Amino acid sequence: MTDPQSNNYKWFVLAILTVVYAFNFIDRQILVILQEPIKAELGLSDTQLGLLTGFSFAVVYVTAGIPIAWLADRSNRRNIVAVSLGIWSVMTALSGMVQNYTQLLLARLGVGLGEAGGSPPSHSMLSDYFPEEQRGTALSIYTTGIYLGIFFGYFAGGWIADTYGWRNAFFIVGIPGVVLAFLLLLLVREPPRTLLPNAVENEKASFKETIVFLLQRPAFWWIALGCSTASFVGYGNGNFFPSLLIRNYGLTVTEVGMFMGVISGSTGMLGTFLGGYLADRWGKRDKRWYVRIALWGLILSLPLSYYTLLGSEPLYVVLAYTPAHILNTLYLGPCIAICHTLVAPNMRASASAVLLFVINMIGLGLGPLVVGALSDAYIPIFGEENLRYAMLTALTMGTSGVFFFWMAHRTLLGDISKTEAALTGTKAQS
Repeated sequence: MTDPQSNNYKWFVLAILTVVYAFNFIDRQILVILQEPIKAELGLSDTQLGLLTGFSFAVVYVTAGIPIAWLADRSNRRNIVAVSLGIWSVMTALSGMVQNYTQLLLARLGVGLGEAGGSPPSHSMLSDYFPEEQRGTALSIYTTGIYLGIFFGYFAGGWIADTYGWRNAFFIVGIPGVVLAFLLLLLVREPPRTLLPNAVENEKASFKETIVFLLQRPAFWWIALGCSTASFVGYGNGNFFPSLLIRNYGLTVTEVGMFMGVISGSTGMLGTFLGGYLADRWGKRDKRWYVRIALWGLILSLPLSYYTLLGSEPLYVVLAYTPAHILNTLYLGPCIAICHTLVAPNMRASASAVLLFVINMIGLGLGPLVVGALSDAYIPIFGEENLRYAMLTALTMGTSGVFFFWMAHRTLLGDISKTEAALTGTKAQS
């Protein structure tokens, strides 16, 4: 049996959890590439699509995430991830059987319920497997699962939809996740939790204690708001970008799936990995690099992002989108990692859940809904260009993230000092 404390084993666990996270996003984003044929068959509006891919999913996802994270700080996190994976995979497969909008909405709510138990327990496990100086890299590698999932979800989903129909696409991507859930139980061990100085192993922090702790660290909330605005644009425009390419550039579902899978998936994985790697490298000298990378990534991406939405030639749109997406994906790994530095070890899963609650309610919940509603509202004004201008509006709203990350940069070192003092105080009182 593999030693769970060995250096190789922790990287093996990271690989397994990254694949699980990829399945999370395959099952979440498969709807995005399929929404045009689904819209045609079920007669849906862009607002309804925004509700399906955004708000309704996010409400269940973030609401269930809080109690699941609380449980993860007290019980076996590996088992929680495995059960959650099984649930969201089954509900994805069931999405292929729906006959109307209500049934599809209920199926997607089930996917959101399952996926709520994926990331916070995984974040907590990885923070116990990896020391602080490797945590940004580890969590960024884990976060590349988003874009690995997008790659397969878009690439395979588009081809399957054109070849076998959108219903079969849900079956084909959902069922393998059930098998992976059993493999997770067999291959991954629950790691011992990192202890506070002189703390007993079974000491737990209540969710209220975690919230009180976080309320005393404004950097956490500025980071959460910065990530939320980046996510607002990422989900809002990202979920409708395939539709823009199909409606305004005349691409087929398969062509869009190939483009979004290869370009979005590869650049997203590269940007996410670079964010964590560079944060760990430069953060040894100054922890503020964990936020600076997010700040400068957002600033540098803006001109490219605007051109991506305004360009008329598909080739130039792709050329602008590629570096823009790399820059837009630098933020998440470093921000999760530094938020774990801001709390005690026995608060990490709950802190991740709070962070994801804010990010997903604003980003995933409101992003697609706002873009969809604006797209419908802009029809009388912009005609067939309605979706393009809805996405431009969302991008402009997202520039507020520059201010949020700048404020996080200003307050970070002071809040880290507070946490270090609190942990030292725990030791002194023991």
